Amino acid sequence: SWEDEVMAVRAERDRFFAEHYASPLPEDMIEGFTGLTYFPPAPEWRLHASYTPEDPHRVSIPSSSGSTSEYTRLGTATLELEGEAWVVAVLDDGDGNPFIASRDGTSGSETYAGGRYVDVVPERDGSATIDFNAARNPWCVYDEEFVCPLPPPQNTTDVRITAGERNAEQSAAPQ
Repeated sequence: SWEDEVMAVRAERDRFFAEHYASPLPEDMIEGFTGLTYFPPAPEWRLHASYTPEDPHRVSIPSSSGSTSEYTRLGTATLELEGEAWVVAVLDDGDGNPFIASRDGTSGSETYAGGRYVDVVPERDGSATIDFNAARNPWCVYDEEFVCPLPPPQNTTDVRITAGERNAEQSAAPQ
């Protein structure tokens, strides 16, 4: 089922954090690591969007370190949130994978203030799937050695997107 897939992806991410040599967790945090904290899977946050590709071009994106980083902008995705169109910039993650860096009404309370990342899966027909159940914190949340892009202003909404990864300190119960 879709929910089983969401849980399998989360288990794999936890395993990566706990065991992989490239884990973003500092060594002193790995020993007590029991897994990341997530909102429960919510199918209503698996959204279909229209995707408008652009000629890929470089853009400067503010980063968590206060500097800016160059990213390739691939286009825009238009989602519907609470009856309103939300047009977000789609960037290349550096490996050719489209993603959005976004902030929402949970940012700074239930989720990382600097926003979260979610993959964009474009389809041939001009649509795209954006599943916020897979929204993840950037690695700079776990280790300040990492520099992470912050969401461009258009990628911010006041709507509370209660899906995906949460702040660790927000765990009321294991997920």
